[in-house]
Amino acid sequence: MAISPRIGPAGWAYPHWRGVVYPNAGAHPLEILSTQFDSIEVNSSFYQPLKPEIVKLWIRKVEGNPRFQFTAKLHQRFTHARILEDAEVQTFKDGLRPLLRAGKLGAVLMQFPWAFRFTAENREFFIKLRRAFSEFPLVAEMRHSSWMAEEAVGTFLDYRVGFCNIDQPEYMRAMPPTAFLTTGVGYVRLHGRNPKNTPNAKSPQHDYLYSEAELAEWAQRIERIGRYADSTFVIFNNDGGAKSVVNALQLQAMMSGLRNPAPLELRRRYPVELEHFGPQRAEQQCLFTAA
Repeated sequence: MAISPRIGPAGWAYPHWRGVVYPNAGAHPLEILSTQFDSIEVNSSFYQPLKPEIVKLWIRKVEGNPRFQFTAKLHQRFTHARILEDAEVQTFKDGLRPLLRAGKLGAVLMQFPWAFRFTAENREFFIKLRRAFSEFPLVAEMRHSSWMAEEAVGTFLDYRVGFCNIDQPEYMRAMPPTAFLTTGVGYVRLHGRNPKNTPNAKSPQHDYLYSEAELAEWAQRIERIGRYADSTFVIFNNDGGAKSVVNALQLQAMMSGLRNPAPLELRRRYPVELEHFGPQRAEQQCLFTAA
């Protein structure tokens, strides 16, 4: 029997989520989000190494959800600049280790740019990067469709790197939707289909709301992955307008029947999508008392 996927958003420290996804003051965002989701992808690690003391704080904030696991993006210095200095690698590992030791690290994502095509040189760097972080459960996101080649997928299998299945806008040689599983970790990232979010875009636009029909298509792929995976992570990267939270709640309900209450302001902004995601019993009681 397949285990329910861990679904959640990419990142949480977005100023435009304040007052919408969580209050302007009060509980830590992770405390709130971990009551609604079983995973969140750490986005800040793409830009700077994590500080162990901060990571330990995060672990405490999600203690209320025993099933919760983080995933984290590898630093862009490694995947985009392709710089692998021993000191930098060690510092980055130090930031991840508290998660690994606590059993709260589901995967580390190597996100490569579209320009990183399947070539002999890039394959060698892929292997080198995998060896540098051999103690961590790695998955890799490839934006270029050349990585669908049999030899490329074979490299994932040979070096035990999970294949990140993505949804993204259509453009030249873009990786199409897939349902690959190359290790025990299944991974899906949904970026939205905004045509402004392409390799040539001056500024990425993660402003896209998936329809129920589009989510249902991905639910079928995720179910196929989950039949054979030890664990499956589904991350929504369409953070514009907190749409990632909306779609994550919808997909979670679609796949597991779990319909967690959405924040009031988010329901006000998306009344159709979140019509059935309110604390209905509590609201009915308030209406009854007021009457």
